[in-house]
Amino acid sequence: MEATLGPLLPLYERERAGGRALALGVLLRTEGSTYRKPGALILIAGDGQYAGLISGGCLESDLREHARAVIASGTARNVRYDARTEDDLVFGLGLGCEGAMDILLLQTGPTNGWQPLAHLAAALAAHRETAVGLVVDSSHPEVPVGAVALPEDEPGGAAVAWPLAASPLAASPLRVQLRRAAVHGETAWVEQSGWKLFVLPLDLPPRILLLGAGPDAVPVAALAARLSWKVTVADHRAAYADANRFPGADRVLLVRPEALPQLLELHGFAAAIVMSHHLLSDLAYLRALAPGTIPYVGLLGPAVRRERLLSELGAQAALLQGRLHAPVGLALGGRSPESIALAIVAQLHAFLHGVL
Repeated sequence: MEATLGPLLPLYERERAGGRALALGVLLRTEGSTYRKPGALILIAGDGQYAGLISGGCLESDLREHARAVIASGTARNVRYDARTEDDLVFGLGLGCEGAMDILLLQTGPTNGWQPLAHLAAALAAHRETAVGLVVDSSHPEVPVGAVALPEDEPGGAAVAWPLAASPLAASPLRVQLRRAAVHGETAWVEQSGWKLFVLPLDLPPRILLLGAGPDAVPVAALAARLSWKVTVADHRAAYADANRFPGADRVLLVRPEALPQLLELHGFAAAIVMSHHLLSDLAYLRALAPGTIPYVGLLGPAVRRERLLSELGAQAALLQGRLHAPVGLALGGRSPESIALAIVAQLHAFLHGVL
């Protein structure tokens, strides 16, 4: 599922502050070879600036023209691109991807309470699972194409965004599908007589715990932030635990390793990377992580250092079996802090996407 919201937020916040509507593009279906898959998002402003990608930049300029019409009229539209024939090379955009894409463009702005972006952005800030429904086809005048169905606990109040209880969709299986999509992170379709709706779950970014805030931790945090991961940095040294050194981090904490479980809910993290360069601190971090459930624990340093730390851990070392990646990082070559950061983030990326 590809509904990554983070890259869209700066443009959304800028235009919302100015009271200007935008067009949200949602990739609904793909056939053949395409750059992105269903759930991918693009946000387009009235001045043509956009955030997010549906293709590799091939069709975005054409999509902007459709977006201007949607912003001006408030009427959503479905747009289809098909690059599977030679006609595309001669008369079309020359995508050369040999695939087809169906995209829904809908207006989001003051008239509809900035939905569904307002709801998704709030859920992202709270790191809360959610999903929304987008009407793609409809013969119901009260359920227009582009209408947004929000979860039951979300207040409505706008013409095209409502709580389910106040809509013709109330008797449908949409409630169940929204909950299921939110939990499993999978797009879905709901079709009833007279309307068809695409269920879009929010792709929550993984929460990463970086234990050690030395100079080589800075590029790790920066690369992770570029991927829109939520990074928490912790260190017991005040000179290192400085938020100014980690502008892309979600939190920077000054904390002693043994106090970590009392300060953070460790089970909420997808990964932890131990890289304080201080043997006793790394040992304390591993002691804090061993009883937990964080599925990926990376440890910086050579194998001989790993074995020493595991020996010091004693019986607790067994609790890390299958979760510990040490030395952390893929063997990509290079010894600079940036090269090491790339190796670490690449391995973690592979793990998070189930290919490691």
